[in-house]
Amino acid sequence: MNQDNRKKNYEEYHFTGKEAVKYCLQSTMLCGAADYLFYQNWWYMLAAVPAAVLFIRMKKRQRIKERKKKLNYQFRDALNSLSVAVQAGYSVENAVTACRRDMERLYPEETDIVQEFRYMESQKKVSVPVEELFLSLGERSGIEDIENFAAVFSTAKRTGGDMDKVIQTSARMLGDKIDVQKEIEATLSAKKAEQMIMSLMPAGIILYLQLTSPGFLEVLYGNAFGIFAMTVCLGIYILSYWMGKRIVDIEV
Repeated sequence: MNQDNRKKNYEEYHFTGKEAVKYCLQSTMLCGAADYLFYQNWWYMLAAVPAAVLFIRMKKRQRIKERKKKLNYQFRDALNSLSVAVQAGYSVENAVTACRRDMERLYPEETDIVQEFRYMESQKKVSVPVEELFLSLGERSGIEDIENFAAVFSTAKRTGGDMDKVIQTSARMLGDKIDVQKEIEATLSAKKAEQMIMSLMPAGIILYLQLTSPGFLEVLYGNAFGIFAMTVCLGIYILSYWMGKRIVDIEV
């Protein structure tokens, strides 16, 4: 079946071959660095296999989040296009076709919003109501803004509401929310850089000591006490990094 004519589940993400190789290499390098800094015993790399699996899962969640964020931004442009088409006198059904053409001019062919409106157009030809298509998109995307628009749109369509006003209001509200989100991201960009530097400092200190004074840390390697102490330090390090990421990750 053509990709443009099937539903997408935005809660899932499938790595391309290049992405899979990249993230496997990254996880291997991170596990190797952790082993060198905290254990210096290559047998402990076997214990890094579960950590690599967790790293891949974390990257998958990150990619899903980024994909949803892009789709939300693209949907704002789609609503603006729909609003212009409805104001120009198009019916909502014909406005979807006009919007699809606008999205094809704005975004590459493989972009999610382009494929979603192509899917809507193909389903519209077999008499699937437009409101059901928007409800389906909201449900599959899991994006609150799209779900809210779809619910309001569906209610207005069934009750004969002012579709032009509904689309205009939704586009304005979504645009304002995205603008606020971008301002927050710009404000936090410096803090995120600081957080990354602070996260790298403990590992940098250990590496510096190993290179300049290798005997200073020798007592922490190759014995039970050292393994326990370094495992606790590694756990605190990972927890601190996670907390730092959570603090600077603000959603509107």
